[in-house]
Amino acid sequence: MSDFPSFPPGFVFGAATASYQIEGAAHEDGRGPSIWDTYSHTPGATANGDTGDVACDHYHRYPQDVVLLRDLGVDSYRFSIAWPRIVPDGGGPVNAKGLDFYSRLVDELLAAGIEPAATLYHWDLPQALEDRGGWRVRETAERFAEYTAAVAEHLGDRVPRWITLNEPWCSAFLGYSVGRHAPGAREGRGALAAAHHLLVGHGLAVEALRAAGAREVGITLNLDRNLPASGSPADLAAVVRADTQHNLVWTDPILAGRYPATEEETWGELITGEDFRRDGDLELISRPLDFLGINYYRPIVVADAPYRESDPARRVATDNRYEEVVLSGVRHTAMGWPVAPATFTDLLVRLKEQYGDALPPVHITENGSAEDDTVAADGTVHDADRVAYLREHLTALRAAMDAGVDVRGYYVWSLLDNFEWAFGYDKRFGIVRVDYDTQERTPKDSYHWYRELIAAHRG
Repeated sequence: MSDFPSFPPGFVFGAATASYQIEGAAHEDGRGPSIWDTYSHTPGATANGDTGDVACDHYHRYPQDVVLLRDLGVDSYRFSIAWPRIVPDGGGPVNAKGLDFYSRLVDELLAAGIEPAATLYHWDLPQALEDRGGWRVRETAERFAEYTAAVAEHLGDRVPRWITLNEPWCSAFLGYSVGRHAPGAREGRGALAAAHHLLVGHGLAVEALRAAGAREVGITLNLDRNLPASGSPADLAAVVRADTQHNLVWTDPILAGRYPATEEETWGELITGEDFRRDGDLELISRPLDFLGINYYRPIVVADAPYRESDPARRVATDNRYEEVVLSGVRHTAMGWPVAPATFTDLLVRLKEQYGDALPPVHITENGSAEDDTVAADGTVHDADRVAYLREHLTALRAAMDAGVDVRGYYVWSLLDNFEWAFGYDKRFGIVRVDYDTQERTPKDSYHWYRELIAAHRG
């Protein structure tokens, strides 16, 4: 155990993936198109024009991938369910073949002694709903609840842990403001409406899961530790705006039943006079949770900056008078993200201090690094930088637990190299290498290190 950070008995070790990133089979067995099918087929939207049409072919190779999970020794596997496989048009008839695929996957996991943890939305919105307004409109939240109920009815007897949304920040702001994720929009009020309706969809999905008797219900947020570029009042104020947009817009409604007090300072005219909130929404959004999922990769350093667009009518929701600057003096991953594990501890401790007993038990639902892997002559992958990243961040996680944060589990991102959204197949996060030409899977050194860590805790 001396070479590994130690965790208490019962701590859940897992691995995570997402449907569009690994499944492929984009047009099989009644699956409808998603916004990521549309976006990835748009010229110039993704690196090299890459799409998820085939990805890791997990749809056909899932038994092989479950064997990898079994041999890894994980307690739990976090996967996501593709809404367009279940309800191809977003609403209306349920596709039995789509439900059957996930039923087979769940049964395979259970037979291997692995607990399924299902994410209901990991960004693959049915295109038919986007055509009717997407997350900008409340109807999408209502259809999400119906889809949730259908999935829970079919799988709820075997899936103990449910996650409503994965990283709604990315869905709302990368998708509807920055335009770097599907559906590729660049909007102001539309992005803020999307953020709110994602929260409404979460609340409605929690109700549907509770009605179906779900044992554990939570949501996954990608919270960021935002650091000031300097101690100047302007940079410190910029951090407040960054915290509002990245963190408080989610955590305040979910954990405290309130909207951020700093939202007008952050969004100004875009939030003033909004018309997408309704009486009772906060009560719905703040339904009690069994756990909070947190995805963490790196800190963000921000400096004060003027509006990029002076006209509020043309301003996007992420134009909040700050800019990200490079954190020097540390290693950066292949994504260009700084490796600063102490900020992981800091984020979790600050969250506990901020919300106190309102913070439910935490699961780290994603953590990992993209690295410039090379394949040795014998076919092995010696990813020492990824091993160091995982060791350092698990050590930082243990430090947060020692400081009083109730963390129950950790899921490495990701089991497999996969389609990394707008980066296509250029970035590799997996602890298992995928040769996209042959679909051959090769466990990397990080896979073996993680397996040894898990075995040491069971020994």
